[in-house]
Amino acid sequence: MLVGKQLYLRGGYQDNTLSFNELGALVGQSPQGSFTLSGIQIEKVRLTKHRLELEGSRYGLRFLGATPYEDPTKADVGRVNITPKKKPVKITIDREVMVSPKLGVPWKHEKHDKKNAGSAVPGNSGQAAPASPAASQPGEMSDADQIKAQIAAAPPEERPADPGSVTATTSIGHANKMLKDALDRVFADGIDDRLMASMPAYWKLYYQAEASKTGYHPSDPAVLRQNMVDKKAKLITVFEPQSNEYAQAFGVAGVALYHAVIGADGKPGEIAVGRPIGFGLDENAVEAILKASFEPAIKDGQPVPVLLDLVVQFRIYSNRTSANSEAGKAAPTGPETPPLPGPYSVQHP
Repeated sequence: MLVGKQLYLRGGYQDNTLSFNELGALVGQSPQGSFTLSGIQIEKVRLTKHRLELEGSRYGLRFLGATPYEDPTKADVGRVNITPKKKPVKITIDREVMVSPKLGVPWKHEKHDKKNAGSAVPGNSGQAAPASPAASQPGEMSDADQIKAQIAAAPPEERPADPGSVTATTSIGHANKMLKDALDRVFADGIDDRLMASMPAYWKLYYQAEASKTGYHPSDPAVLRQNMVDKKAKLITVFEPQSNEYAQAFGVAGVALYHAVIGADGKPGEIAVGRPIGFGLDENAVEAILKASFEPAIKDGQPVPVLLDLVVQFRIYSNRTSANSEAGKAAPTGPETPPLPGPYSVQHP
């Protein structure tokens, strides 16, 4: 099911060591980022009594192929392994515990929630539920006691990451279904509807345009094109989206295109990715657009909303530039190299 597959980590968790409970919920905390930095390929699988252990690599998604002036659907997606050397991604998912059925009592799995967690989980601070008649029989252990005994007998490195959420079952079929459901909550096998629903609006608009093969159109039909106004909208502030460590480390540079609706007040509204670059850089570009100031378009003497295309060029800063200069080597002619890493942008004509 898992080895060799190209998956996405739902939630965009950026840590390379992650633990999830049996319901597929993250145990603890992790920074979250773009889905373009959340590609996962599983290389090793180990199934123990209490958890599933996965080991693999993290991939950054780099969009390639189309120029900003071409159909954005022509852009291909490249995958770049961004896993640090000798530090693979390690993910664990807790499993439901198998227990022996109680004598004379038909088994019924109780849905896990905060109210009944204390009755089935060792170490939970909630109050224990009243003992069942079968559990009160001499020599028979309750579900909670069986769970506690099993976890205590397991090696520390194989115990559940969140014992407080573990439930019990006597059905291997139910335990397997719980694990498969948890896997589905942790990973996405491609850009599915649920992964897309979790994306920011500007990515949703990109994939909607890609699916329709018609390009992006503003949600508000009153938004005009730049060639329909008497005076075009224009950017009036410095606009420099930040780069990030992944892009700098793996040489991700290029040009990206974004569509922004500039309101009659000069403020950016709806934004759509037109031609992405990936590697988390599109998120930085959209953030910079939202902070930028614009002069609104004018038609018939009145400011009007208009669709503005913004082309952003991302490039790589190299320490070799200053080192070569100090060594007396001739620097290439052209624009001055920026003093700090990061992209610059120009407005689309």
